[in-house]
Amino acid sequence: MEPLPTQVKPKRANVLLRLLGPGLVTGAADDDPSGIATYSQAGSQFGYGLLWTVFLTTPFMIAIQLVSAQIGRVTGKGLAANMAEALPRWCAIGLIGLMVAANTFNIAADLAAMGEALELVIGGLRHEHALIFASISVLLQVFIPYHHYSPILKFMTLVLFVYVATAFTVHIPWSTALLASIVPAIKFNTDYCMMVVAVLGTTISPYLFFWQASQEVEEMNHAKRRRPLRNLRRGGDGEMRRMTIDTSVGMLLSNVIAFFIILTTAAVLHTNGVTDIQSASQAAEALRPLAGNTTFALFALGIIGTGLLAIPVLAGSAAYGVAELAGWNATLEAKASKAKGFYGIIGAATIAGFALSFAGISPIRMLVWSAVINGIVSVPIMALMMLIVSKRNVMGRFKAGPALIAAGWTGTLLMTLAVVALLGSLALSS
Repeated sequence: MEPLPTQVKPKRANVLLRLLGPGLVTGAADDDPSGIATYSQAGSQFGYGLLWTVFLTTPFMIAIQLVSAQIGRVTGKGLAANMAEALPRWCAIGLIGLMVAANTFNIAADLAAMGEALELVIGGLRHEHALIFASISVLLQVFIPYHHYSPILKFMTLVLFVYVATAFTVHIPWSTALLASIVPAIKFNTDYCMMVVAVLGTTISPYLFFWQASQEVEEMNHAKRRRPLRNLRRGGDGEMRRMTIDTSVGMLLSNVIAFFIILTTAAVLHTNGVTDIQSASQAAEALRPLAGNTTFALFALGIIGTGLLAIPVLAGSAAYGVAELAGWNATLEAKASKAKGFYGIIGAATIAGFALSFAGISPIRMLVWSAVINGIVSVPIMALMMLIVSKRNVMGRFKAGPALIAAGWTGTLLMTLAVVALLGSLALSS
């Protein structure tokens, strides 16, 4: 009877692994090299002045991602398929088209940042490095079935803790930073408003909605005896709890990492007068003379690791959106010959992103404007998601409760106000 204790740990680990899935990966993918660059620019340009945005967005990010997860699991269809039923076709095409465009810019910026980061660490040519990363990403998605690929993505989320470690290699004035997090010093100018929208657009992004909803469908289809929750006459509460835990953990992880990135760059770069960061790799390079080689190496390697996690999510969410709208087979579980259109979009988005890295566009401009586009596109998509999750004829007895509806609509209003503030500041400055 002695072996019993050794059998409990694997069982507990398996339970935890089952609880954490689409939400964990979605939250981790939010901190991609584009996000790292945006958070680094926020920290270097405004110091601790934007830390409050991380705390503010956390509950609303959890709410809106939980809405997307529930839409996917309850209806058994991805977000794009639900949009196609709720909107005129031209409107659905327009919104998904903007999401795909923003994703492509994100992929371009991420690949460029990953290539530059590896060049800083080991030397070589950045474009060749970027090509290798792009190829690895596409090949993994095309040739590894979802049930094998999903655990890889889960494991890769561990790379995010590099940024927690990085913060503890430099001096942080914790009292100053925590005060700024709780009591924001808001400024009303174009640069500040644009950065707030960029941070919000990076934190709450359309591609995350599409990805998590579709991953819930993937998880449902992989467990062959499961059905859409709305088709069940009883039960399903366990699945709803799982999604709540999974999504909450994933979004909390995402925002904790964002907090530490802003914190580190504020403490080192802003404090030393470095206020203009053009890319995530430049942030890493700027940290080296000011904070030492350990901080530089951790930051740079984190860029590569997060990119390998995020690029499949960016390309995959674009593919889910287009394929579901077109009525194609949309699953990472299918062989390439059975889902040519779906995998074709993954390849096209990644190739287009790689090609854009040669365009000579300022990396930070590409990153920030991509985040701004995400912020603007998020508003109508978030509003539509809230309408869908509130309808009993769509969600059945799993229609969202008052607390989730209130939090989701508040997040939508927050994003709307941020976009309006940006557009107003642009108009006043012109």
